[in-house]
Amino acid sequence: MRILAIETSCDETAAAVIENGRVKSNIIASQAKLHGKYGGVVPEVAAREHVPAIIPTIKLALKDAKLSLKQIDAIAVTQGPGLMTSLMVGVDTARALGVALGKPVIPVNHLEGHIYANFTYHVSRNTYHIFPALILIVSGGHTLLVLMKNHGKLKIVGETVDDAAGEAFDKTAKLLGLGYPGGPALAKLAKQGNPQAFNFPRPMINSKNLDFSFSGLKTAVLYKITKHVPRNMYHKTNLAASIQQAIIDVLIAKTEQAIKKYRPKTIMLGGGVAANNLLRQRYQLLSINYQLNVTIPALEYCTDNAAMIGLVAYYKIKGQRSKVKKYGPFSADPHLMLK
Repeated sequence: MRILAIETSCDETAAAVIENGRVKSNIIASQAKLHGKYGGVVPEVAAREHVPAIIPTIKLALKDAKLSLKQIDAIAVTQGPGLMTSLMVGVDTARALGVALGKPVIPVNHLEGHIYANFTYHVSRNTYHIFPALILIVSGGHTLLVLMKNHGKLKIVGETVDDAAGEAFDKTAKLLGLGYPGGPALAKLAKQGNPQAFNFPRPMINSKNLDFSFSGLKTAVLYKITKHVPRNMYHKTNLAASIQQAIIDVLIAKTEQAIKKYRPKTIMLGGGVAANNLLRQRYQLLSINYQLNVTIPALEYCTDNAAMIGLVAYYKIKGQRSKVKKYGPFSADPHLMLK
């Protein structure tokens, strides 16, 4: 089974080829430098840049996989959530290719893709040892805890009630005058600082539910900076380290709370914030403390990519144990829910 996957939910134009559950190619054309001029992603600009990039990116993915379009069995594409105009570029391209080639087109939820970034290596372990799995998805737009009982059996057990963790990183980084993307810039600066220098709030860390909140942290940082303007780089590094510590403390605490409640066999991490080194280290430590299996995607699969989208489609097809299902007409959905 060979799947061509397409991802255009935000500002990365991505294409990949999956063959029998293995990543054969994974191409990403990033717009980060372009949007850096504006201090964040501009939806209209992102969509416009996808248009000339999508076909060359697909061609390069096929070339790296040493395959032609005729050798593809199915096409997978991100249906949502994301930026509507960006999603439309990928969906329209995938549907056009499907019609031209007579191949099925499989719509994929972007958030489910972040879960399957954990399957970018070939899973040789018996699923008995993997499931149930608990996944923390942390990105610029979403923060979720998902219980995965098996492939296709997902349940959201916790989510943010306001800002996402990635959004908290980006917004506080902007308050500190750091560049875009803010999360990596703040994490880099935090390496030189003291995480105990400022005691920022950890919203909802002691609440009985598994939901998150980060808007209060952003407000506290704004107040601290307004009242005490960072005098020098040393002061700024301490702010960065303290902000990062507060965000990750909440993420780890909620994950630990979910582990105690649902007793998973495996914990997984996904989303752009999964590239944060401190979060990765503490997630590993969490798995050791509770004697759990742990999977954390390689850095190239933390940010938006098409390989993860193709893997969702692969496991959907594999679960059918028959011919590839023909999906009915579908369109881009910027508010698509994870089911």
